[in-house]
Amino acid sequence: MRIKTVQAWWVRIPIEAARQHRSDFGQVTTFDAAILRIETDDGLVGWGEGKNAAGSTGSYGALVHMLNHEVGPQLIGCDPADIGVIWEMLYNGVRHDSAAQNGHAMPQLARRGISVAAISAVDIALWDILGKSLGVPVWRLLGGRKLDRMPAYASGGWASAEAIGDQLKSYIAKGGFKALKMRIGAMDGAPHNSAARVRAARQALGPEVDLMVDAHGTYTVAEAKRFIHLAGDLDLAWFEEPVIADDKPGMAEVRASGSIPIATGESEATRYAFRDLATLKAADIFQPDPAFCGGISEAMKIGTIASAFNLRFAPHLWAGAPCFFAGLHVCAASPASFTVEYSLGANPMIHDLIEETVEAKDGMIAIPEQPGLGFTLSERFLEAHALRG
Repeated sequence: MRIKTVQAWWVRIPIEAARQHRSDFGQVTTFDAAILRIETDDGLVGWGEGKNAAGSTGSYGALVHMLNHEVGPQLIGCDPADIGVIWEMLYNGVRHDSAAQNGHAMPQLARRGISVAAISAVDIALWDILGKSLGVPVWRLLGGRKLDRMPAYASGGWASAEAIGDQLKSYIAKGGFKALKMRIGAMDGAPHNSAARVRAARQALGPEVDLMVDAHGTYTVAEAKRFIHLAGDLDLAWFEEPVIADDKPGMAEVRASGSIPIATGESEATRYAFRDLATLKAADIFQPDPAFCGGISEAMKIGTIASAFNLRFAPHLWAGAPCFFAGLHVCAASPASFTVEYSLGANPMIHDLIEETVEAKDGMIAIPEQPGLGFTLSERFLEAHALRG
């Protein structure tokens, strides 16, 4: 079995006006991603996804061009089962032979950003192909499934202090969630405004529902510490991305300033960044995004680091179907995982891009049983919303 074709698209799906929300990313009017299709010479197709932009918006022209014109040609004729070898080949570039012979990485200078986003898309698609070729779900190949359903949390929460309680309670009604996440940070202005919204949410929900907050890295260290002081009595399950990912020492300072667990990682790429978070004692919960961190292969390594440092693991899954399903398989196989992110914003990249119905019941998400990643992509829907790169 050999790789025959590689094709990527910038997929841009409009979001109806009534379902749009506003955050520090601005008004979110479309859902965007790079979707990758890899086909083998015996007709198997694997689907992957790469991300290089904030949230679900942004420009994907460069990433798609890279996949189609730089990465794709290198894959033609490769054995798709050589997943780890291909990962290292793409990461090390022209020095991949030397790296393989010497037993340590020698990455090309452009080893982050869209380079790893492209590797992520390829890696996810190759795991999909391997599972399909063997007739088993990907979690079986990763070591097995610890649960047939994973606890999930509803991810959303942009409403004002006056409306946030009703918005979050509507999430419980939709999927029986016992854990909810809301957005805070620069979208609110000063930390006391965020704290007021979170206090209103806690008062509406009561003490039995887990409540998490996500600042999208928009606070300074001082502002994040101020928020912790103001919200320290609200029993928050975690404080996500309090400061920018580039300031790991600052993240560690925020973590040391209070008792709220710190979650981070959606803006980090590769095991090396998460090694640094662990050794700096900067986080309690790792949140790699499979479509950005290096794919399923790298997410599993990151989960191992979390386990080794007695940390927890909750991948960032505000994404399209290939990334979301990749995250389900990783969570099912990872000892340190404990919850799955489930988008309660408009997400046509999951719900409309595939034939299956994705839903939460009683606050739980079923782990797929079908071979590969376990979804059927609607190529007609893809073609209707694809911009070729």
